[in-house]
Amino acid sequence: MTITDYNFISIEGNIGAGKTSLSTRIAEDYNAKLILEQFDENSFLPKFYKEPDKYAFPLELSFLAERYEQLKHQLTTRDLFKTFTVSDYFINKSFIFARKNLPEDTFSLYKKLFEIISESLPKPDLLVYLYLNIENLMRNIHNRGREYELDIKIDYLEKIQESYLEFIRQKTNMRILIIDTNNLDFVKHEKDYQTILDIMSEEYELGVHRITP
Repeated sequence: MTITDYNFISIEGNIGAGKTSLSTRIAEDYNAKLILEQFDENSFLPKFYKEPDKYAFPLELSFLAERYEQLKHQLTTRDLFKTFTVSDYFINKSFIFARKNLPEDTFSLYKKLFEIISESLPKPDLLVYLYLNIENLMRNIHNRGREYELDIKIDYLEKIQESYLEFIRQKTNMRILIIDTNNLDFVKHEKDYQTILDIMSEEYELGVHRITP
């Protein structure tokens, strides 16, 4: 089995895990249709990192709308010249972040909206979660130097990591890989990149599979 046997692959992970880098490389190497999240255009994001309580709800609503619009368009428009589709996020990312960022009463409203929206989107055949510890996430965030991300705190990354893993543990009807990349650098080292591809090319049953190369 190879990754081209899948129709739709989503690469997920915490902030700074390398989702976009891996998705882009796979798309280039395998002639895949690439879907990248357009988060840089969200005007609420820098404001949220400075005043999270004030801007959490408008941020999460705007992200949900943007992600839904992009995925609906990209996943329902076929490209006959591409072998498969790879994205650097999954729509449930919206739910995962909102669950940690919103107060309980506001999240209850958000959850109803999310469930209505998400049901109409195709689910990935394979969801890959790139696991990095918080220290390495912080290193990557500072190395890429996005000014608004420099306000991200360690406890926020811990909270988001916890929310992702909680979501993954509850999903039994999807094929999910958790790949520990703490000892891999798939951007700089070809061998590490090939290790990731080899793992993704294995045949897995539905459910969660934790991989430590």
